[in-house]
Amino acid sequence: MSRRKPAEHLNHERWLVSYADFITLLFAFFVVLYATSKADQRKQQLVAQSIDSAFQSLGIFADSARKPAPGKVNSGASADQPVTPMNIVMGEDVLAPAQVKEDLEQLSRHMQQLLADQIAQHTVSVKMGKDGLIISLKEAGFYDSGSATPHTEALPVLGRVAQALGKTAYDLRIEGHTDNVPIHNAEFDSNWELSSARATHLARVFLASGSIPPERLSASGYAEYHPVATNATAEGRAENRRVDLLILPRTRTNLTMPWGDSNRQSWRKITDE
Repeated sequence: MSRRKPAEHLNHERWLVSYADFITLLFAFFVVLYATSKADQRKQQLVAQSIDSAFQSLGIFADSARKPAPGKVNSGASADQPVTPMNIVMGEDVLAPAQVKEDLEQLSRHMQQLLADQIAQHTVSVKMGKDGLIISLKEAGFYDSGSATPHTEALPVLGRVAQALGKTAYDLRIEGHTDNVPIHNAEFDSNWELSSARATHLARVFLASGSIPPERLSASGYAEYHPVATNATAEGRAENRRVDLLILPRTRTNLTMPWGDSNRQSWRKITDE
């Protein structure tokens, strides 16, 4: 005679296991939301601003000494405390990228007006680059082939450029460039030497003008290794033979730039002249 199998006991509380798991996950979810909402907002905004500024042309003008833009993060400094480019990079103060862009475009318009004749002759171009504003001086308008000395008739133009840039709070990096045709003459053995000599000679011209302090100037030569056009054609090679004036934000911590509305108005008066 077979034994009867006892009936299985039905557990009506098994739902509690799934419910407990759900509540645990829900609790973890709200903990993450809470932690995110309580994150260091200052650091988050500084990181966002730094990334944004790194991919935009960042420029600083002596006139642009405006008070920090609404929504900027302040580390405790007073509202009218001078701001330096290093402060902006390191996050001691954050300048609105839109305002930076406006300032750069303002300088670009001023330089285009100042150099309108040279731009019309295609010996100068003014454009925004990834690091700052670029004023490109073509060899055809400023140098003889294989020479590092600017034409005498080009010196007044360079003087006006130096005077205009001297009124800003920018650093100026002068970059010499050539095409890929090898050079070997009595003065230079390579394109490296020619490009570097053009940059340093132009730096001396700017220093002699007295408009730009020497600590704001630098010079470098890139030979044929940073072309802006193809070297396969004569037109392209002519475009590559140039000296670029790259206007950059200052990066020295011992230098301060005013950022106030009064100086901004002064800059506008300068550019309107």
